[in-house]
Amino acid sequence: MSESRWRVPLSDIAVDNELTDAVLETVRSGWWSMGPRVEELEQQFAAFCGAPYALAVANGTASLHLALLAVGCGPGDEVIVPSLNFVAAANAILHTGAEPVFCDVIGPDELNLDPQDVTAAITPRTKVVLALHYAGFPCAMDAIAEIADRHKLAVVEDAAHAPGASFRGRMCGTLGQVGCFSFFSNKNLPVGEGGMIVTGDEELAKQLRLLRSHGMTTLTWDRHRGHASGYDVVLAGFNYRLDEVRAAVGLVQLSRLMEENEARARIAGRYRETLDGVDGLTMPFGDRNQDRVSSHHLAVVVLPERVDRERVRAALDKRRIQTSVHYPPIHSFTHYRSLGERRPLPHTDALASRILTLPLYGGLSDEQVEAVIEALLGAVQTL
Repeated sequence: MSESRWRVPLSDIAVDNELTDAVLETVRSGWWSMGPRVEELEQQFAAFCGAPYALAVANGTASLHLALLAVGCGPGDEVIVPSLNFVAAANAILHTGAEPVFCDVIGPDELNLDPQDVTAAITPRTKVVLALHYAGFPCAMDAIAEIADRHKLAVVEDAAHAPGASFRGRMCGTLGQVGCFSFFSNKNLPVGEGGMIVTGDEELAKQLRLLRSHGMTTLTWDRHRGHASGYDVVLAGFNYRLDEVRAAVGLVQLSRLMEENEARARIAGRYRETLDGVDGLTMPFGDRNQDRVSSHHLAVVVLPERVDRERVRAALDKRRIQTSVHYPPIHSFTHYRSLGERRPLPHTDALASRILTLPLYGGLSDEQVEAVIEALLGAVQTL
C-alpha cells in the first residue's frame, strides 16, 4: 500500500516487481512513443472485450471526444447524457460543438440513466445517447438500443467504470457503436492516465485512428519499421496517442483485471450484506439479475434523508477512512447550470446530497472493510 494518511484509502494500487520490470524494460528499449506495446495492448484488449477493433488513447476524456466526433457530432447537435456523471462527459460534448442534454437516473436503487427520460429528452437535434455504466453496473442497454434505433441515434458507451462488466453475455463497450474506457489511477485497470476505444465498425475504426494522431495516414512506428516512408494528412486530428510506458503498465494490469473485479465483487458484497437496509442506508443495484455482471468500480451507499453527508464524511475522516462523492451532478456546476435548468431531473436532484462512495479496491483487507462498516454505522446512528 502506498504511504498515506489514510488507514483506509478510497483506492490504492499494488506495485510489484512484475509491474516495475515491465516499465524498466520499456524504458531500456529506447522506444517510448506509441509502438509495439501499444499495439499489443490494443490486440489483447480487443480480444478481452470481443471487439474487432480497439484503439489506445491518452485518457478516457480523449476516448469520449474522439468517439463523439467519429459518430458525427458537431455544432447544432444534442447529446443526451446523465447528469450524475463525471464532468468529462459534458466537456467532451462541448468540445465537438454539440450541446449536452442532461438526463435523469432511474432512482435510488438504479443510478443509471432512465430510458423513459432518454425518450423524453429527444428532440430533432439529438444525435447521440452517451450512456454511462455508473459504478460498473451495465445500463438497460436493450431499452436504450431500441430507443436509439427508433430515432436513428448513435449510442456511445461511457464504460470508464466498466471494464469486464457485461450485459446479457456481451462486454460493456461493445453494446453501442463505440465504447470508451478510462485507465485513470483509481480505475479497475489503472495505468495513471490512459484510455481505450472499442468498436465493431471498420469505418469508425479508420476514422478514430486518423483523429487520434493528427489525421496522419502513417505513424512514426510504421516509418521506423520501414512500413512507410512518408505520410499524408487527410483531416485535422489531435495528439491523443498512448505511450509505450503506460501501455506496458496496461498489459500487466489487463492480465489482472478479472481477478481485481472478483475481489471488488466480494468486498462490495460484504458492504451490501451489512449495510443495505440497515439504519436507513441503502445500496443501489441490489437486484440479482444475471443479465448484468458488474465490474464493481464503486461502492456507493445512499444515506437516510435525515443524515448530513458532510458530517458523516467528517466522522469517517477522523477515523482516517477516506470517502468521496460520485458525483456532484454536472448540471449543478456553474458552467453547466443554465443547461441544467432546461429539464427537470428529480431523482438526480433528490440523490445529490445523499450518495456517498466508500473505499473499494481489490487489496482491501477484511479488517479495513470491517472498519469502514463500523465507522459508517456508528456515524449514521449518532448524527
